Amino acid sequence: MAELFALFVGAALVNNFVLVQFLGLCPYVGTSKRLETAIPMSLATAFVMLLATVLTHILYTLVLIPLDLEYLRIIAFIFAIAAVVQMTELYVRQISPVLHQLLGIYLPLITSNCAILGLVLTVADLSLPQAMVYAVGGAFGFGLVLVVFASLRERLQSAAVPAAFRGAPVALLCAGFMALAFAGFLGMA
Repeated sequence: MAELFALFVGAALVNNFVLVQFLGLCPYVGTSKRLETAIPMSLATAFVMLLATVLTHILYTLVLIPLDLEYLRIIAFIFAIAAVVQMTELYVRQISPVLHQLLGIYLPLITSNCAILGLVLTVADLSLPQAMVYAVGGAFGFGLVLVVFASLRERLQSAAVPAAFRGAPVALLCAGFMALAFAGFLGMA
């Protein structure tokens, strides 16, 4: 149990995909302008991360390894991620057209989110329970960073920021300070 907790904390805080490994920066910057888009995007990404982890783990252990096709794992994982994203997009479009329109282009772009590919490549050699815990931790860390950054950006829009720092400069400063804060977790797991 302690090992699974360490995996969770390691994925969420210590090895955060966005602030430590610099993976998934496109949705981090693109969907974090408003909290209304950051929360659904983090939930959709978390859903895709978990399903893609399970699907790629099964694909890797039951197909690629037995057939000695391990050299195809990146291509196979990309196709598996694309399939999960397409399924997620169809589901979101069906249950909430407003949410689908709100997420816009960023929902299909989850396919090219390198944080998901980095996740499934990182956990490929772990057991399925370990991989799922790492995926949940990574999804939690991704969502936490995305929501906190969106909240900061919304607050900064109404703040008295000097003209030279408005927009992208102050957003990058905030991202840097968040990365410094997450660097404090480096000795934990």
